[in-house]
Amino acid sequence: MSDSEDDDVPRLSSHALAALQEFYSEQKQQSDPGGDDKYNIGIIEENWQLSQFWYSQETALRLAKEAIAAAGDCGRIACVSAPSVYQKLRELHREDFSIYIFEYDKRFAIYGEEFIFYDYNNPLDLPEKIAAHSFDIVIADPPYLSEECLRKTSETIKYLTQGKILLCTEHQKPHKDPKHVET
Repeated sequence: MSDSEDDDVPRLSSHALAALQEFYSEQKQQSDPGGDDKYNIGIIEENWQLSQFWYSQETALRLAKEAIAAAGDCGRIACVSAPSVYQKLRELHREDFSIYIFEYDKRFAIYGEEFIFYDYNNPLDLPEKIAAHSFDIVIADPPYLSEECLRKTSETIKYLTQGKILLCTEHQKPHKDPKHVET
């Protein structure tokens, strides 16, 4: 090849190449988070089409601490449509609580056996391993504020709980910067 032919081949600057490699690395991590990173709030991005708005770190921590106090030692906690609370609970207590995430978005299946596919349109369509009244506390944040969604989600809550419920019904505005969020 002559020098003139080499000049026609487009090349990235070292800065642009480094940025591209960083982008690819972030994309890989988001599609396949591993280890402790998979419990970080925001590792799975919000999907506004599914009415997903994650809590800030502070709000998730506050709700997680309330759930821990309500569940008691070695308690069972159900997070219904509240994935950021589940993630914070897992970040705080890996072994001493039984925690399940009931979620429509199958990206949360990365949590293995603790992930339960949940569609509020079929509120009692749950696996056999989920017994009635088997959770010390249920944290729920219905995806929509319609009467139908709240009614159907409440059917699920009544089935799951032994009596304690933490119901969150007000969503925050979508945000881009997780460090600046009103709670």
